[in-house]
Formats: sequence, structure tokens, C-alpha cells
Amino acid sequence: MQALTRRQFITTASVGAAGLLRLNRLQADKAAKPELTLGFSLYGMPHIKTDEALRIVADIGYDSVELTLMDDWDATPAKMNADRRASISRTLDDTGLKLTSLMEHCNLTGSKASQQKVLERLKKAAELGHDLRPTQPPLIETVAGSGKWETLKNEMRDNLGEWAKVAASMKTVIAVKPHRGGVVDHPDQGVWLVEQINSPWIRLDYDYSHFTHRDISLKESLQTMLPYTSFIQVKDTIMKDGKVRFALPGESGEIDYVQLLKLAVAGGYRGDICCEVSSMVFRQKGYDPVAAARTCYQNLAPAFKQAGIARG
Repeated sequence: MQALTRRQFITTASVGAAGLLRLNRLQADKAAKPELTLGFSLYGMPHIKTDEALRIVADIGYDSVELTLMDDWDATPAKMNADRRASISRTLDDTGLKLTSLMEHCNLTGSKASQQKVLERLKKAAELGHDLRPTQPPLIETVAGSGKWETLKNEMRDNLGEWAKVAASMKTVIAVKPHRGGVVDHPDQGVWLVEQINSPWIRLDYDYSHFTHRDISLKESLQTMLPYTSFIQVKDTIMKDGKVRFALPGESGEIDYVQLLKLAVAGGYRGDICCEVSSMVFRQKGYDPVAAARTCYQNLAPAFKQAGIARG
């Protein structure tokens, strides 16, 4: 793991503080014209090299991108030596894509001993973010794992307190996503955890696909989470044979993305709207990652225009 030099740390500390203020400023000036970015997560391009994937995403028309750092993906920190990090940073410059997020998969449950590997993984992700975008490091988003909420909530609270220390030391926001069927799967649960920690570096990732078909409305869930939210992801769900399956954003027609955008902006959100392709989709036979990215864009870009929201 490459340590930050003193000069790099001072620089990233100052820009990290500025970025934090920007990221958490949810009560934005209502007189200013709202502006969001439309992004794509490279989670949906598991077999494409990062540099190539970035150029594909930019050519389609996206404003921003999320890198996926899990071990099977090309951008995991272990595969990113100094030369590769410099190359990807240049590609981000060339394409004009904003790097908004790094996707990880870190369990919030487990003993203090087992959490040491998790904390080290978060540190490596944060270092990669600072190496790629030292003046505007991306946040890290992750789910929390599996288990029963009532049994594990206090354990997760304690572990999240340690995550907050890492996030503060690395000047990197960590956003936890409530996930359908996971140990944290309800808006109120995510809010409870964040409020227990009370750290500006611990935030939430909002993804309405995890609340559909559960008697949880878009408006209710977004208003509950928005004061604590620094990242918004989008995808659809389809109910088939009594089971919910994830789909490409806009595919089901059941989520009103114009309403989502308007509610987010009205609540002061000024971040990224990131299209995510579920593994339920990209593991299907014949999956075409480029076609999927184009479909996501074609389904989401018009919603910005209909909502009257500019893209930055």
C-alpha cells in the first residue's frame, strides 16, 4: 500500500474538507439552478478493462462514473499499481468524467478482529480514490452484509464507529446502502446507524429499487434518507412469479424518475444519479455491457430534461 506523502496529505486534507462541505450541503441555495450528474457504475462492466470502460461510458454521454473495487473487477486496488493509477487518472481527465464513487462490498457485521481486514480494505479504497482524484476524491459506497437487524444493530453501530475513524483519517466519505434482504434493508435502519455515529464522514447511499414492492413509497423513503444521503443509485425491479428481480433503470416503468429527481433537488441534493446494473442482469446469458449502458442512459437522460434539471 502506497502511503501519502506529507505534501499529498496536506493537500488532500484541505480539498477533502472542501469536498465534504460540498457533499454534505443538502440545504442548497434554492435560488441557484439545480445541477446533478448522471453516472454509470462499472459494476455493470465486469469483464472490461477500466480505461476502455471509461471511454465507453464517456462516449455514450454520461457525466460521471463509479469504479468497482471488488476482487474480480479490474479496478481493485491490488491490480492498480502506480502506473495504472496514473493512466486511469489521465483517462478521467481526457474523457471529462467525474469520478463520484468507488463501490466496495464490506461487511459491517463481525468481531473486532474480523473487522481489521475490512478497515484495511477501506483504507486501500480511500488511497486509490485520492491517487486518482487528489483534489476531489470520490466517496466509498458499500452494503452492510447479511443477518438479522435486531440481533446485529448494536454490533454494526460499534463497527461503524471504527469505519468513521478510518473515513476521517483518510478524508473520504463512506456511504452505507440499505439493501433488500440485507441486515440493513430499511430507510429507518440506515438513518438510525448514521445518527448513532454522528460523523460527517458516514453517510447513506439511496437506491429505491431496494424498497419497491414493499409498501415503502418513493417520497417517504427519499425524504427519510435524504438528510443523510451523499449518493443516489438507480435501477428497477420486476415482480415475477412472486419474486422480485432487479432490472435496468427505466425497464419496468414502475419508478417515476422524474419525481425522484424533483424530490431530490427540492430536498437539496446536488450529487450524482448513478445507474447500476445488478448482477441479476449481467450474469444472464448474452448480456451486453455496452448495450446495457446505452439503455440506462436512454432511459434516464430524458428524465433530467422533463424534471428541468441541468447536468453538470
